[in-house]
Amino acid sequence: MRYEGSVYRPPSEADSLILQATIGCAHNKCTFCSMYKDKSFRVRSESDIFEDLRVARKQYPHVEKFFIADGNALVMSTERLTRLFDEIKRLFPECKRVGIYASPSDILRKSKEDLMKFKSQGLGILYMGIESGSDEVLKAVEKGVSRADIIEAGIKVKEADIVLSVMIISGLGGKDKWREHAVASAEVINAIKPKYLGLLTLLLEPDAPLYRQVSSGKFQLLTPEMALEETHLFIESLHVEDCVFRGNHASNYISLRGVLPDDKERLLARLKREIECMDDQLKYKPRAL
Repeated sequence: MRYEGSVYRPPSEADSLILQATIGCAHNKCTFCSMYKDKSFRVRSESDIFEDLRVARKQYPHVEKFFIADGNALVMSTERLTRLFDEIKRLFPECKRVGIYASPSDILRKSKEDLMKFKSQGLGILYMGIESGSDEVLKAVEKGVSRADIIEAGIKVKEADIVLSVMIISGLGGKDKWREHAVASAEVINAIKPKYLGLLTLLLEPDAPLYRQVSSGKFQLLTPEMALEETHLFIESLHVEDCVFRGNHASNYISLRGVLPDDKERLLARLKREIECMDDQLKYKPRAL
């Protein structure tokens, strides 16, 4: 397999064979993201993609899962994706699931029939970054879609019977909009009702445009205590069924995981304890010697 630049995948695709069908991200304007700033977006040639698959078939005797990279590979045309899924199934009949990143815009450009066709060809899970449910936050970070677009895209995936995994970024609204960010994000999740929900905390690298806004004072990052309060409000506002929640990303201040709604009260109680612990630490002021 040949890879160009850094390649990213969801944590749940750790055991998957990664196929780089596109390079970079077609949008690549989100101010919080630096993942693909060193790449110019393009779709790899079909001959190169299929050659990688043939080489992989010779190298790996058994592949049960594929993940299609880079940032939003669903942007590929329906015809090319159809041929790609067919080729994976032809060369790897043992493959049980194909996963792919997709933006809400990618999904909206596909018909429900297109998605159902992909499902029949082996597309088992789709990863969509929501980031925030607030239109103001989405506009500020140049996500390129509205909350209405996100909800429509998520529901379309669900109606095509493809498993949907979504992500929210804690702290993306900064100190000014953390409450709005938490509540609006929960509202979007409640409307979509995804199978998997991930929460990570805003972590900026120098290449991200938002990093410069922090340096200039235009954007204020949440304190650890505020981040936990925001997470508490977010989870408290969720009303979903049979949703696997993961807040155990390395960027998070504490590790959270559970299934909603069964573990909701336990998660809220854990967050409350951590917030109270931070309050006690802040109240302690050592005497000067």
